[in-house]
Amino acid sequence: MSALMGSFPLPVEEQVTLENWRQPPFNRWGFQHVREIIPSADIATEPDDLWRLPPFVSDALDDFFIEDETVGLIRFDKFFELTHSDAFILVHQGRVLLERYANGMWRGTPHILMSVSKSMLGLLVGILVSRGQLDVEADATSYVPELKGSAFDGTTVRHLLDMRSGLDFEEDYLAEAGSIIQYRKATNWNPLEPGETPSDLRAFLPTLTDRSGSHGGSFNYASPCSDLLGWIIERASSHRYADLFSELIWRPMGAAQNAYITVDRLGAPRCAGGMCMTAMDLARVGQLIVEGGRRGNKQILPEEWLEDIVLAGDPRAWDAGPFAIYWSGRDMHYRSKWYVERGEKPLLSGYGIHGQHLFVDPKNAIVIAKFSSGPLPVDSRQISLTMKAVDSIRARLMV
Repeated sequence: MSALMGSFPLPVEEQVTLENWRQPPFNRWGFQHVREIIPSADIATEPDDLWRLPPFVSDALDDFFIEDETVGLIRFDKFFELTHSDAFILVHQGRVLLERYANGMWRGTPHILMSVSKSMLGLLVGILVSRGQLDVEADATSYVPELKGSAFDGTTVRHLLDMRSGLDFEEDYLAEAGSIIQYRKATNWNPLEPGETPSDLRAFLPTLTDRSGSHGGSFNYASPCSDLLGWIIERASSHRYADLFSELIWRPMGAAQNAYITVDRLGAPRCAGGMCMTAMDLARVGQLIVEGGRRGNKQILPEEWLEDIVLAGDPRAWDAGPFAIYWSGRDMHYRSKWYVERGEKPLLSGYGIHGQHLFVDPKNAIVIAKFSSGPLPVDSRQISLTMKAVDSIRARLMV
Protein backbone atom coordinates (compact mmCIF):
# COMPACT_ATOMS: atom_id res chain seq x y z
CA MET A 1 0.00 0.00 0.00
CA SER A 2 1.22 3.49 -0.84
CA ALA A 3 2.30 5.67 2.10
CA LEU A 4 0.29 8.49 0.58
CA MET A 5 -3.31 8.83 1.77
CA GLY A 6 -2.63 5.94 4.15
CA SER A 7 -3.15 7.37 7.66
CA PHE A 8 -6.14 8.88 9.42
CA PRO A 9 -6.32 11.79 9.89
CA LEU A 10 -3.99 12.63 7.02
CA PRO A 11 -1.00 14.90 7.59
CA VAL A 12 -1.05 17.82 5.16
CA GLU A 13 2.18 16.63 3.51
CA GLU A 14 0.55 13.31 2.55
CA GLN A 15 -2.69 14.69 1.14
CA VAL A 16 -3.28 14.24 -2.60
CA THR A 17 -5.35 17.17 -3.84
CA LEU A 18 -6.56 18.82 -7.01
CA GLU A 19 -3.51 21.08 -6.75
CA ASN A 20 -0.82 18.36 -6.59
CA TRP A 21 -2.31 15.14 -8.03
CA ARG A 22 -0.16 15.24 -11.19
CA GLN A 23 3.09 16.02 -9.34
CA PRO A 24 5.54 13.49 -7.87
CA PRO A 25 5.23 11.69 -5.53
CA PHE A 26 1.50 12.42 -5.26
CA ASN A 27 0.80 11.15 -8.79
CA ARG A 28 1.59 7.59 -7.71
CA TRP A 29 -1.67 7.67 -5.76
CA GLY A 30 -3.50 10.28 -7.79
CA PHE A 31 -3.30 8.45 -11.12
CA GLN A 32 -5.09 5.46 -9.56
CA HIS A 33 -7.76 7.47 -7.74
CA VAL A 34 -8.71 10.20 -10.20
CA ARG A 35 -12.44 9.92 -9.55
CA GLU A 36 -11.82 10.82 -5.90
CA ILE A 37 -10.27 14.11 -7.01
CA ILE A 38 -12.20 15.13 -10.14
CA PRO A 39 -15.88 14.56 -11.06
CA SER A 40 -16.31 11.75 -13.58
CA ALA A 41 -18.82 9.88 -15.73
CA ASP A 42 -18.95 6.09 -15.77
CA ILE A 43 -18.37 4.12 -18.97
CA ALA A 44 -20.39 1.03 -18.16
CA THR A 45 -19.50 -2.51 -19.16
CA GLU A 46 -21.73 -5.59 -19.44
CA PRO A 47 -20.76 -7.74 -16.41
CA ASP A 48 -22.25 -10.93 -17.87
CA ASP A 49 -20.30 -10.73 -21.15
CA LEU A 50 -16.61 -10.71 -20.20
CA TRP A 51 -14.01 -11.23 -22.93
CA ARG A 52 -11.60 -13.59 -21.22
CA LEU A 53 -8.00 -13.49 -22.34
CA PRO A 54 -6.23 -16.71 -21.27
CA PRO A 55 -4.19 -16.06 -18.11
CA PHE A 56 -0.43 -15.69 -18.24
CA VAL A 57 1.48 -18.96 -18.44
CA SER A 58 4.86 -17.76 -17.20
CA ASP A 59 6.90 -14.69 -16.41
CA ALA A 60 7.91 -14.52 -20.03
CA LEU A 61 10.42 -11.71 -19.55
CA ASP A 62 12.33 -13.02 -16.55
CA ASP A 63 15.37 -13.71 -18.75
CA PHE A 64 14.77 -10.65 -20.92
CA PHE A 65 17.37 -7.91 -21.40
CA ILE A 66 17.16 -4.48 -23.00
CA GLU A 67 20.32 -3.05 -24.49
CA ASP A 68 20.86 0.59 -23.57
CA GLU A 69 23.89 2.61 -24.66
CA THR A 70 24.03 4.48 -21.34
CA VAL A 71 23.81 1.70 -18.74
CA GLY A 72 24.32 -1.45 -20.80
CA LEU A 73 22.04 -4.47 -20.45
CA ILE A 74 18.89 -3.94 -18.37
CA ARG A 75 16.72 -6.75 -17.04
CA PHE A 76 12.94 -6.36 -17.29
CA ASP A 77 12.52 -5.75 -13.55
CA LYS A 78 15.02 -2.90 -13.73
CA PHE A 79 13.30 -1.45 -16.80
CA PHE A 80 9.99 -1.63 -14.92
CA GLU A 81 11.54 0.33 -12.06
CA LEU A 82 13.47 2.85 -14.19
CA THR A 83 10.35 3.82 -16.12
CA HIS A 84 8.26 4.36 -12.95
CA SER A 85 5.83 1.65 -14.01
CA ASP A 86 2.52 1.05 -12.26
CA ALA A 87 1.40 -1.78 -14.57
CA PHE A 88 2.71 -3.72 -17.55
CA ILE A 89 0.68 -6.21 -19.63
CA LEU A 90 2.08 -8.22 -22.53
CA VAL A 91 -0.32 -10.17 -24.76
CA HIS A 92 0.87 -12.36 -27.62
CA GLN A 93 -1.46 -14.24 -29.96
CA GLY A 94 -4.32 -13.66 -27.56
CA ARG A 95 -2.54 -15.02 -24.47
CA VAL A 96 -1.34 -12.91 -21.56
CA LEU A 97 2.37 -13.62 -21.26
CA LEU A 98 3.11 -11.08 -18.53
CA GLU A 99 1.10 -9.13 -15.98
CA ARG A 100 2.96 -6.95 -13.48
CA TYR A 101 1.83 -4.23 -11.03
CA ALA A 102 3.38 -1.79 -8.54
CA ASN A 103 2.57 1.15 -6.25
CA GLY A 104 -0.47 -0.57 -4.74
CA MET A 105 -2.07 -1.22 -8.12
CA TRP A 106 -3.70 -4.55 -9.02
CA ARG A 107 -5.77 -6.00 -11.85
CA GLY A 108 -8.94 -4.22 -10.71
CA THR A 109 -7.45 -0.73 -10.36
CA PRO A 110 -8.39 1.90 -12.96
CA HIS A 111 -5.53 4.20 -13.93
CA ILE A 112 -5.60 7.41 -15.92
CA LEU A 113 -4.66 7.10 -19.61
CA MET A 114 -3.73 10.74 -20.08
CA SER A 115 -3.47 11.19 -23.87
CA VAL A 116 -4.01 7.53 -24.67
CA SER A 117 -7.58 8.78 -24.13
CA LYS A 118 -7.18 10.49 -27.51
CA SER A 119 -6.54 7.13 -29.19
CA MET A 120 -9.75 5.77 -27.63
CA LEU A 121 -11.52 8.84 -29.04
CA GLY A 122 -10.14 8.08 -32.50
CA LEU A 123 -11.68 4.59 -32.42
CA LEU A 124 -15.09 5.95 -31.47
CA VAL A 125 -14.95 8.48 -34.30
CA GLY A 126 -14.31 5.62 -36.73
CA ILE A 127 -17.48 3.84 -35.64
CA LEU A 128 -19.59 6.98 -36.06
CA VAL A 129 -18.12 7.58 -39.51
CA SER A 130 -18.96 4.01 -40.55
CA ARG A 131 -22.53 4.51 -39.31
CA GLY A 132 -22.92 7.69 -41.36
CA GLN A 133 -23.30 9.87 -38.25
CA LEU A 134 -20.12 11.88 -38.74
CA ASP A 135 -18.37 13.36 -41.78
CA VAL A 136 -14.62 13.74 -41.31
CA GLU A 137 -14.38 16.23 -44.16
CA ALA A 138 -16.99 18.56 -42.69
CA ASP A 139 -16.03 21.80 -40.98
CA ALA A 140 -16.03 21.64 -37.19
CA THR A 141 -18.35 24.67 -37.13
CA SER A 142 -21.02 22.76 -39.04
CA TYR A 143 -21.47 20.71 -35.85
CA VAL A 144 -20.56 23.42 -33.33
CA PRO A 145 -21.48 26.82 -34.81
CA GLU A 146 -20.55 28.44 -31.48
CA LEU A 147 -16.93 28.21 -32.71
CA LYS A 148 -17.39 30.56 -35.68
CA GLY A 149 -14.86 33.35 -35.41
CA SER A 150 -12.51 31.30 -33.24
CA ALA A 151 -9.23 29.67 -34.27
CA PHE A 152 -11.25 26.55 -35.15
CA ASP A 153 -13.19 28.32 -37.88
CA GLY A 154 -12.36 26.52 -41.14
CA THR A 155 -10.80 23.44 -39.59
CA THR A 156 -12.30 20.07 -40.47
CA VAL A 157 -12.98 17.01 -38.35
CA ARG A 158 -10.09 15.31 -40.17
CA HIS A 159 -7.72 18.14 -39.24
CA LEU A 160 -8.71 17.72 -35.60
CA LEU A 161 -8.25 13.95 -35.79
CA ASP A 162 -4.76 14.20 -37.26
CA MET A 163 -3.58 17.16 -35.14
CA ARG A 164 -3.25 19.34 -38.22
CA SER A 165 -5.32 22.34 -37.23
CA GLY A 166 -3.68 25.74 -37.25
CA LEU A 167 -4.54 26.43 -33.61
CA ASP A 168 -1.89 28.36 -31.69
CA PHE A 169 -1.82 26.65 -28.29
CA GLU A 170 1.30 26.08 -26.23
CA GLU A 171 1.16 22.55 -24.82
CA ASP A 172 3.57 23.28 -21.96
CA TYR A 173 2.76 20.86 -19.15
CA LEU A 174 5.04 22.67 -16.70
CA ALA A 175 3.62 26.13 -17.35
CA GLU A 176 2.32 28.10 -14.37
CA ALA A 177 0.34 30.63 -16.38
CA GLY A 178 -1.24 31.06 -19.80
CA SER A 179 -3.90 29.31 -21.84
CA ILE A 180 -3.03 25.80 -20.68
CA ILE A 181 -3.74 26.78 -17.07
CA GLN A 182 -7.09 28.30 -18.01
CA TYR A 183 -7.82 25.17 -20.03
CA ARG A 184 -7.10 22.93 -17.06
CA LYS A 185 -9.24 25.06 -14.76
CA ALA A 186 -12.09 24.87 -17.27
CA THR A 187 -11.86 21.07 -17.29
CA ASN A 188 -11.73 20.73 -13.47
CA TRP A 189 -8.09 19.58 -13.53
CA ASN A 190 -6.70 22.61 -11.67
CA PRO A 191 -8.16 24.48 -8.69
CA LEU A 192 -9.45 28.02 -9.07
CA GLU A 193 -7.63 30.91 -7.46
CA PRO A 194 -9.52 32.83 -4.73
CA GLY A 195 -12.17 35.02 -6.34
CA GLU A 196 -11.95 33.38 -9.78
CA THR A 197 -15.22 32.74 -11.60
CA PRO A 198 -15.73 29.07 -12.50
CA SER A 199 -15.44 28.32 -16.21
CA ASP A 200 -16.22 25.21 -18.24
CA LEU A 201 -14.71 23.48 -21.27
CA ARG A 202 -17.29 24.59 -23.82
CA ALA A 203 -17.12 28.19 -22.71
CA PHE A 204 -13.31 28.02 -22.92
CA LEU A 205 -12.92 26.57 -26.44
CA PRO A 206 -14.40 29.57 -28.34
CA THR A 207 -11.93 31.86 -26.51
CA LEU A 208 -9.06 30.28 -28.48
CA THR A 209 -8.68 32.73 -31.36
CA ASP A 210 -4.98 32.64 -32.30
CA ARG A 211 -3.52 30.59 -35.13
CA SER A 212 0.07 29.54 -35.71
CA GLY A 213 -0.52 28.48 -39.32
CA SER A 214 -3.07 27.24 -41.81
CA HIS A 215 -5.35 24.28 -41.19
CA GLY A 216 -4.14 21.07 -42.82
CA GLY A 217 -0.45 21.88 -42.41
CA SER A 218 2.16 20.12 -40.30
CA PHE A 219 1.50 18.00 -37.22
CA ASN A 220 0.49 20.49 -34.51
CA TYR A 221 -0.23 18.83 -31.17
CA ALA A 222 -2.95 20.69 -29.26
CA SER A 223 -5.13 18.86 -26.76
CA PRO A 224 -8.17 21.18 -27.02
CA CYS A 225 -8.68 19.78 -30.54
CA SER A 226 -9.52 16.41 -29.00
CA ASP A 227 -11.95 17.91 -26.50
CA LEU A 228 -13.61 19.71 -29.38
CA LEU A 229 -14.02 16.35 -31.10
CA GLY A 230 -15.83 15.11 -28.01
CA TRP A 231 -18.24 18.03 -28.33
CA ILE A 232 -18.72 17.27 -32.04
CA ILE A 233 -19.41 13.62 -31.27
CA GLU A 234 -22.09 14.50 -28.74
CA ARG A 235 -23.70 16.94 -31.19
CA ALA A 236 -23.60 14.44 -34.08
CA SER A 237 -24.92 11.49 -32.08
CA SER A 238 -27.19 13.25 -29.56
CA HIS A 239 -25.65 11.05 -26.85
CA ARG A 240 -23.29 11.67 -23.98
CA TYR A 241 -19.72 10.67 -24.83
CA ALA A 242 -19.40 8.23 -21.90
CA ASP A 243 -22.66 6.50 -22.77
CA LEU A 244 -21.75 6.28 -26.45
CA PHE A 245 -18.32 4.80 -25.71
CA SER A 246 -20.02 2.26 -23.44
CA GLU A 247 -22.62 1.32 -26.07
CA LEU A 248 -20.34 1.09 -29.09
CA ILE A 249 -17.01 -0.14 -27.66
CA TRP A 250 -16.88 -0.98 -23.97
CA ARG A 251 -19.85 -3.34 -23.64
CA PRO A 252 -19.46 -5.08 -27.04
CA MET A 253 -15.74 -5.59 -26.35
CA GLY A 254 -16.46 -7.36 -23.06
CA ALA A 255 -14.46 -5.11 -20.74
CA ALA A 256 -14.00 -6.55 -17.26
CA GLN A 257 -14.79 -3.33 -15.38
CA ASN A 258 -16.42 0.01 -15.85
CA ALA A 259 -14.10 2.71 -17.13
CA TYR A 260 -14.70 6.39 -16.45
CA ILE A 261 -13.82 9.81 -17.80
CA THR A 262 -13.35 13.11 -16.00
CA VAL A 263 -15.90 15.85 -16.66
CA ASP A 264 -16.08 19.59 -16.11
CA ARG A 265 -18.62 21.27 -13.84
CA LEU A 266 -21.29 21.03 -16.57
CA GLY A 267 -20.54 17.42 -17.53
CA ALA A 268 -18.36 17.94 -20.63
CA PRO A 269 -15.88 15.03 -20.96
CA ARG A 270 -12.10 15.51 -20.99
CA CYS A 271 -11.63 13.43 -24.16
CA ALA A 272 -8.05 14.63 -24.52
CA GLY A 273 -6.78 12.93 -21.39
CA GLY A 274 -9.37 12.07 -18.75
CA MET A 275 -10.24 8.45 -19.44
CA CYS A 276 -9.39 5.89 -16.75
CA MET A 277 -9.47 2.08 -17.01
CA THR A 278 -7.66 -1.03 -15.87
CA ALA A 279 -4.47 -2.13 -17.60
CA MET A 280 -6.05 -5.41 -18.66
CA ASP A 281 -9.02 -3.64 -20.26
CA LEU A 282 -6.60 -1.36 -22.12
CA ALA A 283 -4.87 -4.52 -23.34
CA ARG A 284 -8.28 -5.79 -24.50
CA VAL A 285 -8.62 -2.69 -26.68
CA GLY A 286 -5.24 -3.54 -28.21
CA GLN A 287 -6.29 -7.14 -28.78
CA LEU A 288 -9.47 -5.93 -30.46
CA ILE A 289 -7.29 -4.03 -32.95
CA VAL A 290 -5.07 -7.10 -33.47
CA GLU A 291 -8.20 -9.04 -34.42
CA GLY A 292 -9.22 -6.49 -37.04
CA GLY A 293 -11.80 -4.83 -34.84
CA ARG A 294 -13.69 -8.07 -34.22
CA ARG A 295 -14.56 -9.97 -31.10
CA GLY A 296 -15.54 -13.39 -32.33
CA ASN A 297 -18.09 -12.86 -35.10
CA LYS A 298 -18.95 -9.34 -33.96
CA GLN A 299 -17.39 -6.42 -35.86
CA ILE A 300 -16.94 -3.64 -33.28
CA LEU A 301 -14.32 -1.36 -34.86
CA PRO A 302 -14.57 -0.81 -38.63
CA GLU A 303 -11.76 -2.71 -40.32
CA GLU A 304 -11.41 -0.05 -43.01
CA TRP A 305 -10.90 2.60 -40.30
CA LEU A 306 -8.07 0.59 -38.74
CA GLU A 307 -6.51 0.13 -42.18
CA ASP A 308 -6.76 3.87 -42.79
CA ILE A 309 -4.91 4.55 -39.54
CA VAL A 310 -2.04 2.36 -40.71
CA LEU A 311 -1.89 3.45 -44.34
CA ALA A 312 -3.20 6.98 -44.75
CA GLY A 313 -1.06 9.17 -42.48
CA ASP A 314 1.32 11.80 -43.83
CA PRO A 315 4.96 11.29 -42.69
CA ARG A 316 5.92 14.72 -44.05
CA ALA A 317 3.43 16.40 -41.73
CA TRP A 318 4.87 14.37 -38.84
CA ASP A 319 8.48 15.21 -39.69
CA ALA A 320 7.65 18.92 -39.73
CA GLY A 321 6.01 18.74 -36.30
CA PRO A 322 7.42 19.04 -32.77
CA PHE A 323 7.29 15.37 -31.71
CA ALA A 324 9.62 13.82 -34.30
CA ILE A 325 12.56 14.41 -31.94
CA TYR A 326 11.11 11.95 -29.40
CA TRP A 327 10.86 9.17 -32.01
CA SER A 328 14.15 10.02 -33.71
CA GLY A 329 15.21 7.71 -36.53
CA ARG A 330 11.76 6.13 -36.87
CA ASP A 331 9.53 6.39 -39.94
CA MET A 332 6.36 7.76 -38.36
CA HIS A 333 3.00 9.31 -39.02
CA TYR A 334 0.01 10.33 -36.88
CA ARG A 335 -3.49 9.37 -37.97
CA SER A 336 -6.85 9.52 -36.18
CA LYS A 337 -5.19 10.01 -32.77
CA TRP A 338 -2.74 7.10 -33.21
CA TYR A 339 1.04 7.18 -33.61
CA VAL A 340 2.13 4.76 -36.33
CA GLU A 341 5.62 3.45 -36.95
CA ARG A 342 5.43 2.63 -40.61
CA GLY A 343 6.79 -0.42 -42.41
CA GLU A 344 6.02 -3.98 -43.37
CA LYS A 345 5.02 -4.74 -39.78
CA PRO A 346 3.65 -1.43 -38.51
CA LEU A 347 3.37 -0.54 -34.84
CA LEU A 348 0.36 1.47 -33.64
CA SER A 349 0.57 3.27 -30.32
CA GLY A 350 -1.21 5.62 -28.00
CA TYR A 351 0.98 7.79 -25.79
CA GLY A 352 0.17 9.82 -22.69
CA ILE A 353 2.27 12.04 -20.46
CA HIS A 354 4.00 10.60 -17.38
CA GLY A 355 4.48 7.29 -19.23
CA GLN A 356 1.12 5.89 -20.38
CA HIS A 357 1.36 3.60 -23.42
CA LEU A 358 -0.60 1.18 -25.57
CA PHE A 359 1.38 -0.58 -28.30
CA VAL A 360 -0.27 -2.77 -30.93
CA ASP A 361 1.62 -4.85 -33.52
CA PRO A 362 -1.21 -6.41 -35.56
CA LYS A 363 1.01 -8.49 -37.86
CA ASN A 364 2.74 -10.23 -34.95
CA ALA A 365 -0.32 -10.19 -32.65
CA ILE A 366 1.55 -8.32 -29.90
CA VAL A 367 -0.14 -5.94 -27.43
CA ILE A 368 1.66 -4.03 -24.67
CA ALA A 369 -0.22 -1.88 -22.15
CA LYS A 370 1.89 0.18 -19.74
CA PHE A 371 0.83 2.57 -16.98
CA SER A 372 3.35 4.76 -15.17
CA SER A 373 3.62 7.61 -12.70
CA GLY A 374 6.74 9.27 -14.07
CA PRO A 375 7.88 12.45 -12.34
CA LEU A 376 8.13 14.44 -15.60
CA PRO A 377 5.22 14.88 -18.02
CA VAL A 378 7.43 14.35 -21.08
CA ASP A 379 10.74 12.56 -20.52
CA SER A 380 12.72 11.79 -23.68
CA ARG A 381 14.89 9.31 -21.78
CA GLN A 382 11.84 7.35 -20.59
CA ILE A 383 10.28 7.37 -24.07
CA SER A 384 13.53 6.10 -25.61
CA LEU A 385 13.97 3.33 -23.05
CA THR A 386 10.35 2.22 -23.45
CA MET A 387 10.66 2.13 -27.23
CA LYS A 388 13.83 0.02 -26.94
CA ALA A 389 11.98 -2.41 -24.69
CA VAL A 390 9.14 -2.65 -27.19
CA ASP A 391 11.63 -3.20 -30.03
CA SER A 392 13.27 -6.01 -28.06
CA ILE A 393 9.95 -7.67 -27.21
CA ARG A 394 8.83 -7.51 -30.84
CA ALA A 395 12.13 -8.98 -32.04
CA ARG A 396 11.74 -11.83 -29.57
CA LEU A 397 8.13 -12.61 -30.46
CA MET A 398 8.07 -11.83 -34.19
CA VAL A 399 6.90 -14.55 -36.52
